[in-house]
Amino acid sequence: MANPYDTGLDKTPANYQPLTPLVFLERAASVHPAHTAIIHGKEHISYADFYARARKLGSALASRGFAEGDTVSVMLANSPAMLEAHYGVPMAGAVLHSINTRLDAPAIAFMLDHADAKVLIADTEFGPVLKQALSKTAVKPLLIDYRDLQCGVEGKRLGNLDYEDFIADGDPDFAWEMPSNEWNAISLNYTSGTTGNPKGVVYHHRGAALMCYANTIATGMGQHPVYLWTLPMFHCNGWCFPWSISLVSGTHVCLRSVRAKQMYDAIANHKVTHLSGAPFVMSCLLNATDEERQPFAQRVAFNHAAAPPPAAVLAKMDEAGFELTHLYGLTETYGPATLNEWKAAWDELPAEERLAKRIRQGVRYHALEDLTVMHPETMERVAADGETLGEVMFRGNIVMKGYLKNPHATDEAFAGGWFHSGDLGVLHPDGYIQLKDRSKDIIISGGENISSIEVEDVLYKHPAVQAAAVVAKADAKWGETPCAFVELRPGAHATGEEIIAWCREKLARYKCPRHVVFVELPKTSTGKIQKFKLRELAKEA
Repeated sequence: MANPYDTGLDKTPANYQPLTPLVFLERAASVHPAHTAIIHGKEHISYADFYARARKLGSALASRGFAEGDTVSVMLANSPAMLEAHYGVPMAGAVLHSINTRLDAPAIAFMLDHADAKVLIADTEFGPVLKQALSKTAVKPLLIDYRDLQCGVEGKRLGNLDYEDFIADGDPDFAWEMPSNEWNAISLNYTSGTTGNPKGVVYHHRGAALMCYANTIATGMGQHPVYLWTLPMFHCNGWCFPWSISLVSGTHVCLRSVRAKQMYDAIANHKVTHLSGAPFVMSCLLNATDEERQPFAQRVAFNHAAAPPPAAVLAKMDEAGFELTHLYGLTETYGPATLNEWKAAWDELPAEERLAKRIRQGVRYHALEDLTVMHPETMERVAADGETLGEVMFRGNIVMKGYLKNPHATDEAFAGGWFHSGDLGVLHPDGYIQLKDRSKDIIISGGENISSIEVEDVLYKHPAVQAAAVVAKADAKWGETPCAFVELRPGAHATGEEIIAWCREKLARYKCPRHVVFVELPKTSTGKIQKFKLRELAKEA
């Protein structure tokens, strides 16, 4: 017997439209045309003008024949052009590929070729490295130079086509079309590629749109937030915030680089309400000089990822006027996909118990259908005891389409119907997850698993330590032992023996570092410590 609810009740344009974040900008421009959408230096751009410029970019691309499935690569700082690209490129049906601005020429060349880039929009600041990269590529994309004159960046031109001249030929009333399918690719982001060539992570319109709703809920955004761009927009498409801010008609405050004075000036002068970033951003804010600081009256929501900061940092950030929200995710999950959703009752717990709650990665994002910890081979959920180790796995609409031109890696990542994160963690009785390590970072000493995160947390509590990372070092007797790399605070002093003694007071002896190396820790452009480099250094320690 036919289901009566499936008879004569079909999808039509009136009741079904593909999900896409592009409509958020159209709505903001329609409802709040005069509201400031972007602040960049002394320049203020309204939503009406933001939408018109994005449409002009989309029109200019479409008029040159670029369409669905074509890749438009961009290498841009946090600037208006980068925001316009997030809308204008997919308005033409093309796919936005954002390039990490700190990559070297060989890595950039690989990505441009792998993505089959048809267009390259580049900030002239990055002209020299791009010129080297283009000398190695098989592809020869259309080159468009963006000169950020608002910030006094003239830079090195790659070609003869200026960004402003290019979009000047576009139509501000360009009748862009909704994607033919919400599963269509909207953007391409490459993983770090620390053990070989990076993988191209493909996002779709549906996931990007749903991520925006989740972002605004998870970070407590109301109408008209003011968002400071301390997070690079090339990183997971800025965790999808270039699209999310339009959903709530907020204001983007662009920042080309993370500097203490510029951050404090922006927070105070523009009444910033939200920002995101890695612990490195916190360090910049907390270690600012008196001359760099500027007082501000509002509380600022700080969404942070990577390892949760130690208790002392949490307290200092609170005193400085920041409300911290701990998020966790990967490039493959459009950025953050878990939230340490805080419960008021936890405020009454003793300090140590409260901290134990604070450092967990938490529960699934609102747009994620499932999150758990499983044994990667049996695909059975681990016991919810806070102790049994397994792999963190995701399932839902904010998981990538897959890896571009890499079906083997895609199949491996989605084995068993779940996305395998490669992160090891535990599941607590209340359903909150907590990371213990990357699978490649767990240290196995004498048959015992040692979490590098646990050791690092102890190191961060030492008053002389500014940053720390722990990796495995080969050992003839134990197989592996922990090797600690420590970056001291400016003006602070400590010896390796003192650091080891500190750890022995707080950890089981087998978990304590046998070697301590004082060094400036190598970091990615988003502030994450590059452990693969430290593993090489550990061989010599």
